[in-house]
Amino acid sequence: MESEQITVCQKKSLELVLRKMVIRALDGCIITDLSVIRWLTGFSGSSARMLVTPEKSWLFTDFRYQEQAAHEVTVAETVIAAEGFEAELGSGRYPLGETVALQSDKVTWHEATRLIEQLHARQRVVPVDSFFDEFRMVKNGIELTRMRRAAAISEQALERVLPMISPSVTELDIAAEITYQHKKLGAERDSFEPIVAGGARSAMPHARPSTAHFKPGELIVIDTGCVVEGYASDQTRTVTLGNISDEARKVYRLVQEAQELGISSARCGMVSKELDAVVRQYISDHGYTGEFGHALGHGVGLDVHEEPRISAKGEHPLQENMLFTIEPGIYLPGKFGVRIEDTVVMGPHGATPLQQFTKELIEL
Repeated sequence: MESEQITVCQKKSLELVLRKMVIRALDGCIITDLSVIRWLTGFSGSSARMLVTPEKSWLFTDFRYQEQAAHEVTVAETVIAAEGFEAELGSGRYPLGETVALQSDKVTWHEATRLIEQLHARQRVVPVDSFFDEFRMVKNGIELTRMRRAAAISEQALERVLPMISPSVTELDIAAEITYQHKKLGAERDSFEPIVAGGARSAMPHARPSTAHFKPGELIVIDTGCVVEGYASDQTRTVTLGNISDEARKVYRLVQEAQELGISSARCGMVSKELDAVVRQYISDHGYTGEFGHALGHGVGLDVHEEPRISAKGEHPLQENMLFTIEPGIYLPGKFGVRIEDTVVMGPHGATPLQQFTKELIEL
């Protein structure tokens, strides 16, 4: 039953793409982004290209994925390209029409040059950028189910690793345990390398785990995510090892309030930069203007970072069934940092976090 639902969703996605191609007067579209290919076809291999035309769609891969593609792909014809995609494209077997789109934001110059060389002189290549974003931002029920499972697994992993934090272990120890727990609980993999950073290192938003041991009185930022059936989760919690300073406690409370404000303020129709501004202004009004230097959030899906961008430059109106993070932070170099992050889903009356893990300060 689920496989039938997946096929229906993929066909609807393909129809949206074809409709946009008609509007843009495109006779064909060459897709090089593996995430878009998975979104359209369900193919999860690491080597694929796709050609979409109004008459038919083809997925090109190699012998290693012959059986896998036969199992996963129903909405396109699979071609095992023994001589490579470029050779297939130039074979004349595919009705490309006069105008062919190529993902300019997801192809190397080397590959683009070789692909263009294979096209006939009468075909015009049109570079397209972010062509599929408007469709991928809005999730269907199957995508949402997978992302809820991914979020639940990351929460369980965090619950299991927190009791392990002590002065006898390192950031790398905890990061490795998070990865292990993700897989043990049923995830395919991490959606990104876990961020585990204590003390002054917590003031680095994307600190890589180190051999540093945890010390009493430190704040510890833990940013994790995993992948379930291709779909990612993303969450951050900040905890303490023992008692912390009044200043650190004050900053934690401010970030917690700002994050809750972001969730409660999100409304369908609001432009993403407006939501960023609400939270950024709140933090600035409390005396931290330059200490929150990154975007408020980002979309999550097949990629852990995708549209919509919830930033000062974000122009996408928020829509029902969009999923994105809300993750304000305050970072004081040489002292500490605090970040709290949920992935939320937009509903008709506002945003609801996928995560249920407490945001009250946990003192280990």
